[in-house]
Amino acid sequence: MTMPELALTARLNSSAADTRRGVVRLHPEVLTALGLREWDGIALVGSRRTAAVAGIAPPGTPTGIALLDDVTLSNAGIKEDASIVVSPVPVYGAKRVCVSGSALATQSISAQTLRQALLGKVVTVGDTVSLLPRDLGPGTSTAAAAQALSRTFGVAWTSELLTVTSADPSPGPVSVQPNTAVDWGAGAAPGATSAVDSVDMVAPTPVVPVEDLVGATAQAAKLKEWLGLALDEPELLKKLGASPHLAVMITGPAGVGKATLARAVPVGRKLVELDGPSVGSLDIGARLRAVADAVATVAAGGVLVITDIDALLPNEPEPVATLILDQLRAAVRTPGVAFLATTAHPDSVDARLRDPQLCDRELALNLPDGAIRKALLELLLRKVPTGTLKLDDIAARTPGFVVADLAALCREAALRAASRASKSREEPVLEQDDLLGALEVIRPLSRSGTEELAVGSLTLDDVGDMIETKQALTEAVLWPLRHPDSFARLGVDPPRGVLLYGPPGCGKTYLVRALASTGQLSVHAVKGAELMDKWVGASEKAVRELFQRARDSAPSLIFLDEVDALAPRRGQSSDSGVTDRVVAALLTELDGIEALRDVVVLGATNRPELIDPALLRPGRLERLVFVSPPDAMARREILRTTGRAVPLADDVDLDALADDLDGYSAADCSALLREAALAAMRRSVDVADVTAADVASARKAVRPSLDPVQVAALKAYAENRSG
Repeated sequence: MTMPELALTARLNSSAADTRRGVVRLHPEVLTALGLREWDGIALVGSRRTAAVAGIAPPGTPTGIALLDDVTLSNAGIKEDASIVVSPVPVYGAKRVCVSGSALATQSISAQTLRQALLGKVVTVGDTVSLLPRDLGPGTSTAAAAQALSRTFGVAWTSELLTVTSADPSPGPVSVQPNTAVDWGAGAAPGATSAVDSVDMVAPTPVVPVEDLVGATAQAAKLKEWLGLALDEPELLKKLGASPHLAVMITGPAGVGKATLARAVPVGRKLVELDGPSVGSLDIGARLRAVADAVATVAAGGVLVITDIDALLPNEPEPVATLILDQLRAAVRTPGVAFLATTAHPDSVDARLRDPQLCDRELALNLPDGAIRKALLELLLRKVPTGTLKLDDIAARTPGFVVADLAALCREAALRAASRASKSREEPVLEQDDLLGALEVIRPLSRSGTEELAVGSLTLDDVGDMIETKQALTEAVLWPLRHPDSFARLGVDPPRGVLLYGPPGCGKTYLVRALASTGQLSVHAVKGAELMDKWVGASEKAVRELFQRARDSAPSLIFLDEVDALAPRRGQSSDSGVTDRVVAALLTELDGIEALRDVVVLGATNRPELIDPALLRPGRLERLVFVSPPDAMARREILRTTGRAVPLADDVDLDALADDLDGYSAADCSALLREAALAAMRRSVDVADVTAADVASARKAVRPSLDPVQVAALKAYAENRSG
């Protein structure tokens, strides 16, 4: 059957949402004439044949126009305003796609991230594709792919272009699916192999020597000892009645160096490595073959490594998982064979993997502290031409960063230094400002997918007045992190949590932001209702994951805004017990078996009487800090702090204004100056300063928001607590 086709005029698509994403926008009538639906594959024929995804053109687009991005124009071998033939084309899901790119890309971007970026794109061998992920429709997000690329490759990922070197099936266009194996093909870094190909060869010499495993030397020594006994001296274990088999699960936060440890320690031994996500994305038969080939390759002696094994053997297993586990058991029983598995999510792994016949040992890699982060930065930058660096400062500003994050930080700083050197034609030198600038771009893996407060450069010293409140927060939050030896010497545990309560708009969130910046802490911010979920167990799981992320990024703050909505008094809700179970989960995390080290919980509310009393007892949110409405002196400090950026005329008397703003909250005072600036702009957009008349006009628009009854009730609550 002959496919219908139409000749259209190609125009450049100026939409930022479609830039370099392989989407061709067509008029709805054209789609109908070609028998297409939105997001179907289409063939494009110019001086070259290519394929893309069809989308609906925006209203007002002429019928005979096809909107293409610059990469698709290039793939079709035409320029703007040239004629192009469009027709439907069958597109098959790819089993495998190989691409080539720059040396920096091939060394930085993993196969998993590569697949995530290309997901849903239609490609043909020889095409150029970008890393800009395609919107896959409602309910989907490209944020995860963008964050992964930014974290591993820096800002250059948005302009990186790849070439499709091979595809299976071929010829013909294929689409990248969640189960497609996407690998670096021609042009990949020397020694790089795909997850499937790597089972057929000995792994290359590890890039990182054992002595460079900063922060993991103890774990490396233990693993080396285990390997030596199990593989080199099994008779010693047999004499003592112990099995010489060795299977170890290496756990720790993502990017902490688990796979690097697994590759570095068995140096000199035959090593076969499988990438769990890549193998897990294959069909059942291919998965079994990949594992069987790996086991057969290592059967003569060596070490089998499976990275991110939770993707291959999840805790909700398919029937094929039993067969894979049988193959792994057979490998472990073979004399001279050791098995190492890595995972960042040990709770998400098939429980049978911890069978005594399999992974009966576990090594945990911890998040690096400040001293280790400094040592890692020194290691990463030892061969880099640098200026005067203050790595202590960078290490203090990177809580929650693992070695992968620090490597991404150095890479982003190098890009900035290279850009500067390229413009000035001077020798490239990495400076402190390059690292500080990179900190604004690189986000640690431990905070991916979580909301965070933007702390900036604000500190407690910038918070006007609130002397007692700032002192209470310093004692409860900063002292335990800065002086843990003093608490240990006195034999007491530091406070576990703090509750900030006071009228709305009085600066509770502002205080938390300043506190986090002062202590160089990562902040995990959650509003009470955000953790609520209609599914049984989902809310409790969200609480557990929140606290685990905080542990992984310690020293950190967990900020529970509107905590009265998250933990109301138990037994009074009509939501099938969801809030009661969430309160129980919070109590378990705060005062449970697993200690909270270098993690402090701050709650904020304007209705403290609604919170479950069990949450406020010692060992939980034990310190209650009242954030009172600002008095005249506090209002004066707030106005001065806010007014630093506002050019106030000489006739504006902030002292008199502060005395006259009784009933105004901190937010009201800031809003007053903002409204005064807008009033000045209404007089003239070229105005140079804000006058007293502008402030008087703003007074009419910004009214005090404090409720005297609520303020009185909160003061009475504070007096009862102190009494």
